[in-house]
Amino acid sequence: MEEVKTPVAEGGCQCGAVRYAFYAPLENAHACHCRMCQRAVGGAFALLAGGKKQNFAWTRGEPAVFASSNLAKRGYCRDCGTPLSFAYNLPSARTYVTIGSLDDPQSAPITYQGGAESRWSWVRFFEDVPSEATG
Repeated sequence: MEEVKTPVAEGGCQCGAVRYAFYAPLENAHACHCRMCQRAVGGAFALLAGGKKQNFAWTRGEPAVFASSNLAKRGYCRDCGTPLSFAYNLPSARTYVTIGSLDDPQSAPITYQGGAESRWSWVRFFEDVPSEATG
């Protein structure tokens, strides 16, 4: 008999073609200011949260995948373009999703900021959240 898992966090793209679920609490919620993330989301930073790959599943459709570097891949909806996921190319790497694509983004408050070296000087969000350079 197959075990039935209960999602603790769910989300998906704007048009509904792609959906996902986490079966363990979200981890490592953060803002990334690196140039790759800025380009990937078309904004000043990416907001990401994730978990172990075994605690994650695509539940409707599958995203298109773009190799944003030789280190990582990003998933997005091929129909509406919503940026959905980020994962390093390591077997032990976690899967991250864009916090804005969560059904309940309020459930994933960020705990740190990465890519501080690329933070735009006029961005005045998250002033009380620790940051670090990644590049």
